[in-house]
Amino acid sequence: MSELTLPAGDEITADWWAATVERRLLVQECRECGTVQHPPRALCTGCGHMDGLGWRDASGRGVVDSWTAVYRSPRPDAEVPYTIARVRLAEGPIVLTRLVGSDAEDWEIGAEVVLDWLPGSEGRALPVFRREA
Repeated sequence: MSELTLPAGDEITADWWAATVERRLLVQECRECGTVQHPPRALCTGCGHMDGLGWRDASGRGVVDSWTAVYRSPRPDAEVPYTIARVRLAEGPIVLTRLVGSDAEDWEIGAEVVLDWLPGSEGRALPVFRREA
C-alpha cells in the first residue's frame, strides 16, 4: 500500500496529528468534567467548556460495534474490498476507522481489536484497527 495523503492539521487537530508521527493515539479529556472525547473538538461534549480540554494517550484497545465492507472503490487508486467500522475505545469514545488484517466478510460485532497504523504523508500515520491476537 502506498503512503496515504492525510489532511493538514488545524488549531484543534494539529497536536493530534503530531502524535501520530510517534504512533500515539490521543483522545481529548476535559479537566472540568472528565469527559473523554474523539474526534478532537473545540469544546467539551459533556459540559461545553472550551478552555478545559487536554490530551491523553488512548490504550489502543477497543471493540467493533458496527462495520461494513466496501466493494466499490470511491477512487481509482483505492483497493477494494476494505472494511470501515465504528470502534468503541476502552476509554469510551467511538472512532470511525478501517479494520485491517482480516477479510471484509470475517468481521463481527463485538470483535476485540487493537491499534495499528497505516503510513501517511509528512511522517504522520492513520490509525486503523486489527483483530486482537
